[in-house]
Amino acid sequence: MRERPYYLNLLQIHLPIGGWVSILHRASGALLSLLVPALLYGLMLSLQSPEGFAQVRGFLAGGIGWFIGLLVSWAVSHHLLAGLRHLGLDIGWGEGRARARQTAWLVLGLALAVTVLIAVRVG
Repeated sequence: MRERPYYLNLLQIHLPIGGWVSILHRASGALLSLLVPALLYGLMLSLQSPEGFAQVRGFLAGGIGWFIGLLVSWAVSHHLLAGLRHLGLDIGWGEGRARARQTAWLVLGLALAVTVLIAVRVG
């Protein structure tokens, strides 16, 4: 008789830092994919006229627009850096346990640093 599959509580599983980077890589990619229509609309509106540009600029200067801009900045930087890390792993760079942890922490730190620099520069 086959055993039934058991319930996995994902909140109780202790993932290594590389697992979190991988999950965030997927999440940032999904977020960017979902935001493409809104980003293209904002680009289109900003290029149509000076009034459209002012409207987009005003939205991005406000509270929710500023937060969305930072979220997009984080998603782009994290997705790019994690993608480069995964490509490196695919060709054999950083496969060791210690190096994989270092590069995972590096990706998280650099993506956060880029986002903070953008927040300071824009804000």
